[in-house]
Parts: sequence; C-alpha cells; structure tokens
Amino acid sequence: MSKAPAPHRRAGIPATSTPRPKPQLTIEEWEAKAPLSDLALKSVAVVKAASEKTPLPLKFSVDEDESSRPSTPNLRGKVRSVSRPSTPVPVSTRQFASHALHPKQPVQTPQQFYDWFAQIDRSVAHSQEAHFRAHVAVVSEHLNTADTLIERIDEVDREVGGLLEGWRSVEEGGKNLKDACERLLEERDRLLELTEEIGARLEYFQELEHATRMLNHPGESLVLQTDFLYMVERVDICIDYLKAHRYYREAEIYLLRFQQCMTRAMTLIRMFFVGSLRALTADVSRRLSEKDVSSTAQMHLLYTRFRSVTSQLSPLLSELERRAEAHPEDLSALLSECHSAYFAARKGLLVGRLMEEIRGLDPEHTELVELTNAGCSYLKHLCTDEFNLYREFFNSGEDQLYTYLENLCDYLYDDLRPRILHETRLTTLCEVCTVLQALMVLDVADFPEEPPDEGNLIIDFDQPKHKGLGQLHISHLLQMVLQDAQTRLFFKAQSVIQADIRYYTPKPEDLAYPDKLVAARKPVSEYETKEKDSVSRLFQLPSLDKKETWFPTLQKTVWVLSQLHDFVKPAIFEDIAHEAVSLCRQSLVTSSNLVEQRSSTGVLDGQLFLVRHLLILKEVANNLDYTPKDTEPRSDIGGMTDTLASVLNRTTALLPDALFASLGMPRGHDTLSDSRHDIDQDLKRACQEVISFCARLPCEPLREWVDRVRAFNDARAAFSSGPQSPLLTEQEWAKQAIAENLHQVFVEACERDLRSFVTKLRLYLEDDRTVSVLVTHMEEAIIDDYLKFQNVVWNMYAGAMKTVVFSQDGLRDYLKSICN
Repeated sequence: MSKAPAPHRRAGIPATSTPRPKPQLTIEEWEAKAPLSDLALKSVAVVKAASEKTPLPLKFSVDEDESSRPSTPNLRGKVRSVSRPSTPVPVSTRQFASHALHPKQPVQTPQQFYDWFAQIDRSVAHSQEAHFRAHVAVVSEHLNTADTLIERIDEVDREVGGLLEGWRSVEEGGKNLKDACERLLEERDRLLELTEEIGARLEYFQELEHATRMLNHPGESLVLQTDFLYMVERVDICIDYLKAHRYYREAEIYLLRFQQCMTRAMTLIRMFFVGSLRALTADVSRRLSEKDVSSTAQMHLLYTRFRSVTSQLSPLLSELERRAEAHPEDLSALLSECHSAYFAARKGLLVGRLMEEIRGLDPEHTELVELTNAGCSYLKHLCTDEFNLYREFFNSGEDQLYTYLENLCDYLYDDLRPRILHETRLTTLCEVCTVLQALMVLDVADFPEEPPDEGNLIIDFDQPKHKGLGQLHISHLLQMVLQDAQTRLFFKAQSVIQADIRYYTPKPEDLAYPDKLVAARKPVSEYETKEKDSVSRLFQLPSLDKKETWFPTLQKTVWVLSQLHDFVKPAIFEDIAHEAVSLCRQSLVTSSNLVEQRSSTGVLDGQLFLVRHLLILKEVANNLDYTPKDTEPRSDIGGMTDTLASVLNRTTALLPDALFASLGMPRGHDTLSDSRHDIDQDLKRACQEVISFCARLPCEPLREWVDRVRAFNDARAAFSSGPQSPLLTEQEWAKQAIAENLHQVFVEACERDLRSFVTKLRLYLEDDRTVSVLVTHMEEAIIDDYLKFQNVVWNMYAGAMKTVVFSQDGLRDYLKSICN
C-alpha cells in the first residue's frame, strides 16, 4: 500500500528532538485530515478482506500455534505502546507464555475470557492500523528532515544575505570611486578647455610681437613677401577682435598698438606703390620723348608696361582698399594719395598725346557733326582704355576716376562747346545730339553694369578679385556736351517757332485753296519727285502724307517737333510741343479767315481749310500725347476719322445724338490738356459751320416759307376775336402751287449745290470715312429742316401734297444717292 502524501510543514515545530505526547485521533478524524487515494483504498480493502477470518486463539505452546495456524504480525515491540495495559498476568505464569497474546494463565472464568478476548481484539485492531502508524512515522521522519532542511536553508539564506550585503557594499564603493574619477576627468577637461581658451585669446595679443618684429626690420621687398600680407590680415583680425572685447585687460593699449602697426603696413604699401609708379612713369616718359616712336609702341608703353606691374601692385592696393574701407578715419588719406599719384602720373603721360590728337581734328574748320563724331569717339576709346587700366590697379575711387576722365575730356570740350553754342542750324544740332546719343546707347548695350559685392571683406589670394567699379559709363562723360547741344537745340527751336509759326506772314500761294489740293492730285512725274525729309518715326503715319499741301506753319510745327522729339528731355519736349501746337492752331484759325476772304465760296473753303489742318494737327498731338516714353508711334489712332469722331463726341447738344450712335462712341467728358482742348473746340466750331453751311443752301427757301407760315398763324391767332381773318390757303404765297415750286427748288438745289459740297469735302479731307462722318450729319440737318416743311404742307393741304413731297425714308435715300 502506497504512502499518503505528506502534509505541508506545520508552523511552530520545535527544532529539538525532545519527545512529546502525541494527540489521540479517531479514525474519522484521520480519514478527514488524511484522505486516501484510490490505490490506498484498494489496499485497505484487501487487508480488510483478509482480516475478516479471525484466527483461532493461540495454544499455550508457541511451537504448536506457530505450526498449526498462520502467523500473526509480530508486534511485540509495538504492543507496549498501547495506551491501555493488558490484563495482569500472574508472575508465576509469565514464564510459560511464548507470545504476547497467549494467556498467561489458563482461561477459567468468563471475565478472564473477556479480558483475553479484548486483548485479542485490541491486537487485531492494532494490527489493522499498523500501516497507518508506519506511514505516520515516515511522515514524522520526513517532517523532521524538512525541518532540518529548512534550518539549513535559513542558514544558507543568511549566508547569501551576508554575501549580498557585502557585494552591495563593494558596488557602492566602486560607484563612488567611478564618480570621483569622472569628476576628476571633467575637472581635467575643464582645465584643458580653459587653457585652450586662454591660449586662443593670448594669440591675439601675442600677434603684436610678430607684427612689430616684422615691421621693425623693413626692407625694399618687405611688402612683396607672402608673410607680409598674411601679417596684415592677422593684424586686421586682431583689431576687430579687440574692438569687440574692449573689457579685456590692457585691450585699449594693444588695440592702439595694432592700429599703429596697420598704419605702418599701409604706409609701406603706399610708399612702395608711389615709388614704383614714379620709376615706371619716368622710364615711359623718357622713351616717349624719343624720336620716331610709333603709335603701337606708344600704346605698348602707355598700357602694356603699366599692366606688367599690376601682378605685384594689385594685391597690395587691394589690401589698402579693404583696410581703408574698414578704417576710413585712419587709412582713407593713404588711399587718396595713391589715387592722386596714379592720376597725376597718367595725366602727365597722356596730355601731350591728347592735345596732338585734338589738333589733328582741326576744331576750327571741321564740320561740327564730323568734329563731334570723331572727337567723342576718340575720347570714348581713350576713356575706355584708361578705365580698364585703372581697374587693373584699383577697385574703388569711382568718383575720382570720373573726375580724372572729365578733365581729359575737357581738352576737346573747350573747342567743341563754343561751336555748339554758336550753331544756328537746327538739323546740325539734331545730328550732333544723334551722334552723342548713339555713343550713349552703345555704351549701355555693350557694358551692362553689375552691382559690386560690398559686403564681402574676405580676401582670397588664389582667386581674381571682384571688380567693384562695374563698367565705364561713357554717358557720364558725354552728358555735359549733350546738355549743351540740347540747350542750344531748345532755344533754336523756340526761335524757329516764334519766327516761322507765330509771326509767319502767309504768302498768296500759301492761301491758294483748293487750287493747291487740285494740283497735288495730278500725277507727279519721275523727275519732280522729291526726297522726303528724315523725320522721327513718331510722324511716319499714312495720314500724315502729302505734306506739300499743308499750310507752312503746320509743316514747320511737325518738322520742329520731329527734330526735337528724340533729342530733348521729356519735360522740355512737353513744354515746347505745347507752345508749338498752340501757336500753330492760332495761325491756322487766322489763315482760315484769309482763305474765306480769297475764296469764291467764302465760308466753306475757309472752314474746310481749318477742319483739314486741325484734324492733322490733332492727330499729331494725339500721336505725341506728350508721353515721350513711347518710342513706337501710335499706329492705332485710326486716322482722321477717329480724330473727327473724338471731337464730335465732345460737342454740345447742337449736334444730334444720332451722331454719336453712328460713330459707335459714347458721349464722354475726357480730361484733355489745354492745347488739345483748344484744338477740339476750334475743330468742333469748324465742323458745325461746314454742316450748317452745306445744309443751309438747299433748305433756306423751305425754312423761310415755314417761318412765314408760322408767323401768319400766330398773327391770325392773336386777332381771332376781331373780324373774320383770311385763311392761310387764300394767300398768294401760300397756295399749293407755291409749295410744289418750293419742293422743286429744293430738289434742284440738292442736285446742284449738295453734290458740289460733297465733292469739295472729298477734295479737302480725302479720306472717305472722314467725309462720310460729316456727310451723314449734313444729311440729318437737311432732313430735320425738310421734315418741318413736310409737316406744314401735309396739314395745310389736307394730304394733297403727300404724293409730291418726300417721306423721311424717301428723302434719306434720295440724299444718299446724291452724296454717294
């Protein structure tokens, strides 16, 4: 039978082996506290089945009993532990008993039997519970072993705890040691960093000794040494550093000494440059003074020789320019001395050659345009060469350079300026301006300027230096001569305007209109063709052709403005254009009155003369528009038709609203300049005169007859209360035949006069669209007058005249057939 599982360790078991009384347990308690497994239950059942057969009592003889029945478990040693003692056996019989269950005395009484049976029963019960007690003993032994193990584990645990505590102590000590080491390393790094920072700051102060030692032993080639420029760069860095850290001890003293070193270094550069330049100038001047020096040799001496020393001098001058820009109060004077020495040397070499070239141009006898072209072209090449050579040496001093170049140009300007100021020909002055502006335009096209990088102060000796001067602007040098020419051109144009426009006296052939227009329409032979004058592109428009038919003041106005447009400033051109246009308009108005006096048709020729020339003048003014910024002519003006339409758009209510609808233009109120506004007003009045005159001749008899009829009706209405007044139709002048005759006279006048008027309109205005604008409004004026006559006769004769007079549509078609 297997053993029951051992119970868990019970708390409070003493560790000593002192015996103690064991508690008594019943079977039920035992079963409850120690349940058996299935295998154990089967074993118990087998034991129980085997114990159901009670063996016979033992014999007195142990041998017989042992041989006659199965043996009983020997529990001799166990019986003594029974709680209750067995029946006492007499001492005399103990020696005969060979087994504990054998009766010591023969059973004689029932009581003895009961006692013996009870002993047997206890023995059987004891034998049945033997395996439980054996198991309990094993469990007790295991518990004791477990208690021993627990004690050992506790001892081991205490040992391990001691080891752990020791390890923690070692760990803590190692960590403290590590932290101390790290603090020492950090302290060491901080001290090293502090040492490096102190050393870095001391380098700026220690640089003074090196710079002073180099400058105290100057030699002829000191500035050419590579270490010299490096020393200058380091001194400059030290100056900037000390300026930023003035709170350092003795920083002001060191700063002053560094500045002194910088001044000494730059002074050495200035002395070396001036000395080299003087030696080179003396050598070149000596060789130029020799006889038979060709122009190629002169160019070589003047420019190639100077360029040969730029490789040595340019880096030094660049350093001086940089330092002078950074410290202008200390070093700008040294740089100015270098500029002055350079310009003096160059001027001394060039003046003789320049004067010789100017004498070769013969300023007293050469034509002004040729002198301007040749002289300014030579000066441009000379100034360009000088500018490029200057750029090889310097990268600053632009103002001083242009002053020097202007001094060179003055040698030519002294001869050129008097010729310009005394020139009387307007075309010559325009050609001079053309030459000068052409040189300026080429200057702008060939030399686009790039802004210098003023913020870069770091020098790189391996890279070519950036030229901050940009490119030469020859316009700065020619501007003075151009202003003189423009000023003379302006005053000459004003004198021409006053003499040939304002105070112009018309000749008889100037007022021969329309004969001049008829002659212009004749075909011109090949030999009579004249070459057109060259004028500004601003006036090269189809509507401005046939200038020979223009009035002379208009021709002169267009010619003067075309000459001035491209050569004077916009503000000046605006003023003179305003004056010329205003005076031309006044001369045209005055001349139209003279044309009226000379013409057979009187008003019509004079007003058409005025309309024709005002339309041209207005188109010229529109094309100018006083906006000289536009270089291209305004070719989209639309000719005289749009010009006339724009004028009629600003007319008053004297013209019908249908006029504006026919032109497709709204009635607006534009803000115009005074000149254009005056032209519009005069043109409006002239157009109204033409329309009124052309409509008045055919309609005048009708208008007079209608006015007479209205006057008669008014008088008859005023005396209606008196005696019976005569009827209108009873009057001789109001009979139907008279009205029919008036209609016939109107038709004949239209056939005769209206057709001639339209022909004359086409002769003066030439453009069909322009003529159609005036003819349309002339037709409308005639229709308005005729409709008044129509309404009167229809009412007077009860519709008898409806078949005689025109309807409105019929009259319009009739007039169109005549006009077209």
